[in-house]
Amino acid sequence: MEKATVLSVENLSVGFTVRNRELKAIRNVSLEIKEQETLAIVGESGSGKSVLTKTFTGMLEQNGKITNGTIKYHDKILSDLKKDKEWEGIRGREIATIFQDPMTSLNPIKTIGSQISEVIIKHQGKSAKEAKEMAIDLMKRTGIPNAENRYNEYPFQYSGGMRQRIVIAIALACRPKILICDEPTTALDVTIQAQILDLIRELQKEYQFTTIFITHDLGVVAAIADKVAVMYSGQIIETGTVEDIFYNARHPYTWALLSSLPQLSQKGTELYSVPGTPPSLYKDIEGDAFAPRNPFAMEVDFKKEPPMFQVSESHFAKTWLMDPRAPQVEKPQAIQNLHEKLVALQEEIAPEDYDAQDLAEDGGVTVG
Repeated sequence: MEKATVLSVENLSVGFTVRNRELKAIRNVSLEIKEQETLAIVGESGSGKSVLTKTFTGMLEQNGKITNGTIKYHDKILSDLKKDKEWEGIRGREIATIFQDPMTSLNPIKTIGSQISEVIIKHQGKSAKEAKEMAIDLMKRTGIPNAENRYNEYPFQYSGGMRQRIVIAIALACRPKILICDEPTTALDVTIQAQILDLIRELQKEYQFTTIFITHDLGVVAAIADKVAVMYSGQIIETGTVEDIFYNARHPYTWALLSSLPQLSQKGTELYSVPGTPPSLYKDIEGDAFAPRNPFAMEVDFKKEPPMFQVSESHFAKTWLMDPRAPQVEKPQAIQNLHEKLVALQEEIAPEDYDAQDLAEDGGVTVG
């Protein structure tokens, strides 16, 4: 049975007014997210990942606004909501966000427990006693040891990984239907990162929420996602399942991201990086935004924006290379036979090496 659509975005554009100039941060994005799936949104810094998801909770900065398109959550048109009061029933209660730095999400002068309890009281209408019991239970479920005693401690008494667990607990205290994770593991070391990813996956199974995971780390994508949306210069340029993106990517920008995977680098060689810089979003972009950085660019790429071509039922790519008239090109050597390379990598690494192990096995990228 096909899962129902929980959130749909159609032709969304977002602009920011900066010193009397308009910065077009999101340009005609369309997206569909199903119940209980995990969508990873990937791309370089500044590609529009966080801006896009901020529109789902009405958290754009004051100088930003939706200039076109619609966002629909079930039967509610979110793009029509303007005031904070209108967002009260959505923000937190229906769609919650975990941010990159837990210290910016926690109040340093309030105890950890009180910060979880007040969310439960506000969104679930529980008494103070009930809220405390539920908060301690959430702390235990998110892996906080000795939760009863640590309930009354302050954020500075927690490690970075523990603080991130508390932020997750606060988000889950709202019982959201969608959980947005905005690079929640970037500031953590690799071992703690693995624990947090495992925790999010376990809690998703238990609470059955939909997850939107923002990251620039394709290793994280392989570990956690069902579907992937690749963003570049305010647009989604390729979408598909994890296997579509890792093993059958069609956009040259996706090829470049995959080629940058540290796990694929050879000892003594220079790690690949995408050449050039993204275009200015203050200017109207003619043609394909990636064209100046694309070694496979054709004349048409500089003149006309490509449509979104369908590769398969689950896979779409916005590149003229998909046009039947385009010349046949081979993807970069680094990512040819990627399946076999990841299998070989898996055999070489120790089982406790989470990043490489998950890249080859856990996230739906099958190697057997």
